[in-house]
Amino acid sequence: MDAVFLSRLQFGLTAFFHFLFPPLSIGLATIIAVMEFLYWRTGKEVYDRMSRFWFKLFAIIFAVGVASGITMEFQFGTNWSEYSRFVGDIFGAPLAAEGVFAFFLESTFMGLLLFGRDRISKAMRFFASFFVALGSTLSAFWIIVANSWQQTPAGFQIEGGRAVLTDFFAAVFNPSTIPRYLHTVDASYITAAFFVIGISAWFLLRNKNVEVAKGSMKIALIFALFAVVAQGFLGDMHAKQVAVTQPAKLAAFEGMWENSANASLNLIGFPDPQKEETRFSIGVPGLLSWLVYGDTRAEITGLKAFTPEDRPPVLATYWSYRVMIFLFGWFVLLVLWGAYLFIKGRIYTDRRFLKTAYYSMLLPLAANEFGWFAAEIGRQPWIVNGLLKTGVAVSPLPAGEILLTILLFVVVYSGLLGALVYLIRREVKKAAVEEDMTATSAVSLSGTVPVQQ
Repeated sequence: MDAVFLSRLQFGLTAFFHFLFPPLSIGLATIIAVMEFLYWRTGKEVYDRMSRFWFKLFAIIFAVGVASGITMEFQFGTNWSEYSRFVGDIFGAPLAAEGVFAFFLESTFMGLLLFGRDRISKAMRFFASFFVALGSTLSAFWIIVANSWQQTPAGFQIEGGRAVLTDFFAAVFNPSTIPRYLHTVDASYITAAFFVIGISAWFLLRNKNVEVAKGSMKIALIFALFAVVAQGFLGDMHAKQVAVTQPAKLAAFEGMWENSANASLNLIGFPDPQKEETRFSIGVPGLLSWLVYGDTRAEITGLKAFTPEDRPPVLATYWSYRVMIFLFGWFVLLVLWGAYLFIKGRIYTDRRFLKTAYYSMLLPLAANEFGWFAAEIGRQPWIVNGLLKTGVAVSPLPAGEILLTILLFVVVYSGLLGALVYLIRREVKKAAVEEDMTATSAVSLSGTVPVQQ
């Protein structure tokens, strides 16, 4: 067993599990803030019910996200001591800022909504939900600053074998921070919108909690429509940044081996790293050059421009990127379908759409994970691009100890995931039952006795 491989596997597993939750919590916090704003300005009770229901799910997701995220930070010291020694002067600042400026802001106002919602005004409820949403997006910013510095390091100099911070703002706003931040936050909005649409579809298919489901689906569909459109532009901006700052990664995305002017945008193919070619490639000539540089004659760097040991794992990078793109295409089609049905007034009754939305609600989580695979595997063999290779960044730990902790993580995280699913299912079913009880009470108060069928 190889300690480097096991350390990478451990961090990959914990990061994979953790990354299921921040996109959901970021997007849900913003959608809840919209609901609270509508309740404040209109006074309609349905918006209050919507906000209360979705906030319960948000709190569950947030709690598991926090629990799973803490272990990742400990691994920097336990499994990646050489990496921590090299980047500690730079990496510590954004992680500290995330805790001080973002996490505490989010947690404080979340506590206010959890324990004091009924003791504060509608306006204060909106402002509390706004600051929860702001805190979650600020938290994402600082984490992405740290990760982006690994992708495109800036604002430092090497002293004594360590990266020393020389320009805080250059490090924070390194070339990939803003494109990656906007791309990720928008993906979070898509993730939460599909989650809300999917659960709302479940209610509508069973004719339960209908008023909350209709209002939630309307807000989430509008949210998804804008987010999906924006993602087309933000993804393009991020890809252009990758082309300039990480050409080996772009070449792996495209399965492109030779430097090429009039480079084709690869739609599908089968990269063969042994023969250094992509078989059965189908592409659009000149489109990649045009998308990156606005000129079909511009040259794109191929994988052969890099030594074999400096190339990312091509197959994993290529297919992760493809899956992300294909899933995004599905999101576009589903949102357009929903928008069409909404305009026609049939979105709440079209069972084909409702079933499709329900079964698609977790697909954005998969797209997020595959996008993360493409970004991080595509950076290899570097843990800090161009400065420190992954293979020399690990701690000198016995492989058996790492394997044992991996098995423990699998057990604990399986328990956390099971608890999460159980709690969410319980809250959803509880909301459906409570709605039925409310309707029954209303009928009883009106003096009408329900007829047994």
